[in-house]
Amino acid sequence: MNEEKDVKKQAEEKRQDDKQEKTHDVKKENKHGKSHEKRQSKNHEAKCGCGEGKCDCNEEKIKKLEEALLRKDADMVNYRKRKEEEVARMLKYSNEDIAKDLLPIVDNFERAISMDDDDLTDELSKFLEGFKMIYCHLTDVLNRFEIKAIDGNKKPFDPNYHQAVLTEKVEGMEPGMVIEVLQKGYLLKDRVIRTAMVKVSE
Repeated sequence: MNEEKDVKKQAEEKRQDDKQEKTHDVKKENKHGKSHEKRQSKNHEAKCGCGEGKCDCNEEKIKKLEEALLRKDADMVNYRKRKEEEVARMLKYSNEDIAKDLLPIVDNFERAISMDDDDLTDELSKFLEGFKMIYCHLTDVLNRFEIKAIDGNKKPFDPNYHQAVLTEKVEGMEPGMVIEVLQKGYLLKDRVIRTAMVKVSE
């Protein structure tokens, strides 16, 4: 009888020991799990720099990407606008080179025509009649492409439109006035493609 009680007592003590051991293992496991989670949280904070348990890194990344996209869109719009303005400017003044090449020809026609006198029946006038017709046709072409002579005679000298090559003192004329246009200047639309060579009063 005593032996049977001893056996039961040993069995009960073993169950108690097993129960305590399991409880200890569970506590140890929970403690280890919390420690592991804490280490993961610290590693994440070190990488993203958020400094908090809850991280808004994804929202920050999305915000930065959206801002970068908006900047790229704005840059593209500005680039397209600059390109369109540049192309429009090139088209507007696309005839500048050919106009500059034609101006000396116009000058030569004007010099030839200026040789004519008041007698329109002589041989020179008949010869220059063809020159005059070509000159009129040429000036019509220039006007059609908005290439026009600068009107500067008897007007104040303007360095944007005139180049003073001679000066002369003239009675009754204020200083700085254009006395004579020695060579015409020309505008292509609103751009000066050749300044006028002028004589200016002192």
